[in-house]
Amino acid sequence: MAGGGWSCQYEVSGLCSKINNLPCDPGMKGCELFGRYVFFDASKNTRSAQKKAAQQAAEPVSRSPLEC
Repeated sequence: MAGGGWSCQYEVSGLCSKINNLPCDPGMKGCELFGRYVFFDASKNTRSAQKKAAQQAAEPVSRSPLEC
C-alpha cells in the first residue's frame, strides 16, 4: 500500500513479501507496524491496547503526601 510520505521495505507491487505475499495492509498481524503505532481502524490496535493496559497495571498507585 504505497502512499503518503513513507514506503515499506517489504511491500512489492502491493504485496507483503514478509507475510506470504498477502496484500499489503499496514498494521495487520505480522506487519512491522503491528503494535507499534495506533491506527484509525480499532481492530488493528489490539496489541497497543494490551501494552497500555499492562503498563497501567504495573504503575504504582500514587498517594497524596497527606495520606499515610
